[in-house]
Amino acid sequence: MSTATIESRSPQDQSEVVVTAPASDRAAVAAAVARARAAQREWSRSALARADALTAAAAAVDAAKDQIVDLMIREVGKPLTESVGEHARSVRILRYQSQSALDPDGDTYPAAPPSDLRTLLLSRRRPRGVAGLITPWNFPFAIPLWKAAPALAYGNAVVLKPSSDALASALLLEEILNRHLPEGVFTVVPGGGETGQAIIEQADVVSFTGSTAVGLQVAAAATARGIASQAEMGGLNASIVLPDADVEAAAKVIAGAAMGYAGQKCTATGRVIVVGDAAPITDALAAAVEGLPLGDPAAADTVVGPVINPPARDEVLDAARAVATDGGRIVTGGTAIDGPGLFVTPTVVDGQSPDARLAQDEVFGPIVTVLRAETAEQAVQISNGVPFGLVTSVFTRDVDSALTVVDGLESGMIRVNMPTSGVDFHAPFGGEKQSSFGPREQGKAARELYTSTHTITIGPLGA
Repeated sequence: MSTATIESRSPQDQSEVVVTAPASDRAAVAAAVARARAAQREWSRSALARADALTAAAAAVDAAKDQIVDLMIREVGKPLTESVGEHARSVRILRYQSQSALDPDGDTYPAAPPSDLRTLLLSRRRPRGVAGLITPWNFPFAIPLWKAAPALAYGNAVVLKPSSDALASALLLEEILNRHLPEGVFTVVPGGGETGQAIIEQADVVSFTGSTAVGLQVAAAATARGIASQAEMGGLNASIVLPDADVEAAAKVIAGAAMGYAGQKCTATGRVIVVGDAAPITDALAAAVEGLPLGDPAAADTVVGPVINPPARDEVLDAARAVATDGGRIVTGGTAIDGPGLFVTPTVVDGQSPDARLAQDEVFGPIVTVLRAETAEQAVQISNGVPFGLVTSVFTRDVDSALTVVDGLESGMIRVNMPTSGVDFHAPFGGEKQSSFGPREQGKAARELYTSTHTITIGPLGA
């Protein structure tokens, strides 16, 4: 049995340990999976029971709003307004997916000749078994739930390995859900890489959200086992600003998308691609960024809180220090703020070429680079010229221009005059290239991962 422990510290004050828990070794994961597999057999029998249980769980999460919001602020430094929004989204996810349990579970087809007219040809969707979920820290309730809720609704059991930086949130979620779910159906296993590897080796289906390097390893390992998998990975999203865009309005939207929650979203804007003269949008963006309230995430007006841990802060500061040697200049920000919290001033960079490090490698923090394009076609090429393809925004007043640009973008999600950040819980979520592997998440699209199709033919007796 492992004697290692997992520790979660507050990004507002690294001396504060939010929670400590034993790490789950391979034996502990095996035991959790065995319990889940046993519980899943009964759980999968009644769609009505699943719908009722998830509806009750939604009500319990709703009732725990203050506890959940306070913990998000404390454990991951998520600003109050965003924490409140994530709590509401978590409730809606559970409510929505509770009804997915009652969706049609298959289709019927005409039987091919020379079958008797009484022959019945149909497909049925069945749960895969035990869903192994590996989740990040930045959305500590919403991401585990947008994976777990559909998995549970379709009759699977769940074993969840959360990020160590969001362990307390996962344990609270487990406590709340398990008041309404059968024992063994939803289990949290704290741990690091060994724990995640054990889940991949033992689960029947795997869903991962995290870094590209790890996500590709997860997908390869799952594929080698012959099990279904899904990996949501990097972003480095672009906002394209066309010449006719409202500069001030676009700058405000982009500033929030790039710097909100200290830029710690896979959907955050990392690149701003301006067609034509970049100076007006650069100046407006810098002013908008400088106007964003930075500080205590518990304050009602805070937009930019701390980054999650010391390595994350170092990554942002290292990227800022490399700007000058990579052809750019820092327009604003780029410094650490003294104190117990892990705060970095939001950083706007310009003057770089599309092949600069900051324009090619995702930095998970409050930093954005402004790039210039001669034409809309070149802007699309620059947007597409990275290994990722999660989400791209286009800012313009002209519908024809928007449609032309949208048609050329290699992104899973495209938004017009909207921030790159923001997720609709009932719509498919996912990207192209190295942003995503496997079927889409959320909404009805989640069924593709968490169920498999069985084709059944029933003929009349004695045919």
